[in-house]
Amino acid sequence: MSQALIPQAPQGLTPDPFSYPRYTVKRRFWSIFDRRFRVFGPDGRQLMSVKRPVFKLREEFTVWADEAETQPILFIKSRQIVAINFAYDIHDSRTNEWLGAVQNRGLKGLFKDQMDLLDQAGQPIGNVHEIGHTILRRLIPLITSKHDIEIGGQVVTQIRQVFRFFTKEFAVDLSMGVGKIDPRFALACALLALMREARRESGGGIGVSFDS
Repeated sequence: MSQALIPQAPQGLTPDPFSYPRYTVKRRFWSIFDRRFRVFGPDGRQLMSVKRPVFKLREEFTVWADEAETQPILFIKSRQIVAINFAYDIHDSRTNEWLGAVQNRGLKGLFKDQMDLLDQAGQPIGNVHEIGHTILRRLIPLITSKHDIEIGGQVVTQIRQVFRFFTKEFAVDLSMGVGKIDPRFALACALLALMREARRESGGGIGVSFDS
């Protein structure tokens, strides 16, 4: 397994925003009006902020440590301009460290969100996949979503939507993946899965579009 996917020891005295076992991600119910995702720690403190970009030829976006977007902490960029199976490289903006890559499964993800986790050689070593009533959710968006992140057939992260009125809220549990997956990479994968869902809700299809 690529060492880039394994968590590194924390450095410095400032609490690292990726040091928690559980997070909450929130966005407006209809993302067309507010494309911002906010990530909160277990104590309710906002730790990260990211906007789902639109109308770019190449999918890329930055995860910020602050709402004012002055402290970049993650950078995610697709390798292709237009493709069915987009592949994304994930970097730590503070160190420029490559953390891993994620690739959509294209048309295979039409009725079920599925993305492969790639090592430095481009080989799949895990996946992000939607579970539960996936087809029914396409027809009834009020049904809450569920995603798992697996490495080597073992679940290392769970993403579960919590039903709320007027807000989309998701619980991200990394506790079972401590020592098995870099939390920076896991959170980036979770955000990619949730952005894919938001794009589908707003009519952006499955990734073959300029709505990035």
